[in-house]
Amino acid sequence: MPVANKIGQFIERSSWIRAMFEAGAKLKAEKGADNVYDFSLGNPNLEPPEAFYQVMARLAGDRHPGLHAYMPNAGYPAVRAKVAKYLEGLHGVAFGEAEIIMTVGAAGALNCVLKALVDPGADVVVPTPYFVEYDFYLDNHGGTVTRVPTRPDFTLDVPAIAAAVGDKTCAVLINNPNNPTGAVYPEEQIKDLASALTDIGQRRGRPVYLISDEPYRQVVYEGVAVPSIFKHYPQSILVTSFSKNLSLPGERIGYLALHPEISDKPQLLAGMTLANRILGFVNAPAVMQLAVAELLDQVADVSQYARKRELICQVLDAAGYSFNKPMGAFYVFPQSPIPDDVAFVRAAQEENLLLVPGSGFMGPGYFRIAFCCSDQTIERSAPAFKRVRARF
Repeated sequence: MPVANKIGQFIERSSWIRAMFEAGAKLKAEKGADNVYDFSLGNPNLEPPEAFYQVMARLAGDRHPGLHAYMPNAGYPAVRAKVAKYLEGLHGVAFGEAEIIMTVGAAGALNCVLKALVDPGADVVVPTPYFVEYDFYLDNHGGTVTRVPTRPDFTLDVPAIAAAVGDKTCAVLINNPNNPTGAVYPEEQIKDLASALTDIGQRRGRPVYLISDEPYRQVVYEGVAVPSIFKHYPQSILVTSFSKNLSLPGERIGYLALHPEISDKPQLLAGMTLANRILGFVNAPAVMQLAVAELLDQVADVSQYARKRELICQVLDAAGYSFNKPMGAFYVFPQSPIPDDVAFVRAAQEENLLLVPGSGFMGPGYFRIAFCCSDQTIERSAPAFKRVRARF
């Protein structure tokens, strides 16, 4: 076998999004891009705000000595100080630059956190459905995942999460707003989760950390607000990126932030800073650190996603699908008309619809639609959604 057995197994487990991408390329070549309705990839289709181009143009001409040299492993101190001030205004908690580490996207941030926290055999509790790569990130560091189903509306089942925390559990990992469901966990649930984890930590004499993955924080609808984990739980860690709010997924720039009162903070920061160097992606790119530090209050025109959300919900309603209207992110997670979501997605492909089965996100019986695509794609897909629904 040309690859390690474990990687071969991982390729199979992570194959659905890749398979849809490859099938989409083939279908578009055969039938024309306008006749294929690709909802498979969560790739933002908005352009960054104009201020991004202005900042980048200025930085491209900056010949200041040392601009492209190595920097401290946690990132430029001045950049981290700006992020800390921004977070202080957002969460009402007094951050300093020491609590911030600039990373290679949210994925880099999460791997730094897990590298520092997870001993071999340690456990992280994750509500389902969830982003499929969490399993692989945990495996990178010898950890395991305990999956806890969410409620029927895809919000948190706090008693079930608390019951799943065991002796080997080091953290609970949530994604708010959620990929793939578009759910936003309300503040009352975050408060209840914080209370439950506080009680568990006091009983066992060591904390259960709460990690919140929040790259979609600013992609929300109908006035919904994403609650702050920092306001309710000192043992909390935020990982995020600028991929969605600034529409910069290809630049791979993000950060992690620790609550200023988190237990064992010096060791945690030292461990995560070391991980930022030794995991292989090394530090966050220098120029992108400097750029985003000037754009913390900027947001791409995410109001366009609100329009796309309405369009796709109208299409699904008219075709007779059952779904929860997403309150955040740019996904909708309808129920499959048949229990076998994989079979349904294959049938949809015959109608030139590219979807992803919920089984790939530990959410069997559902399928994911990424509506970060053109309005025309959504509108033209309506007959295809009706045709495949009519089969069942």
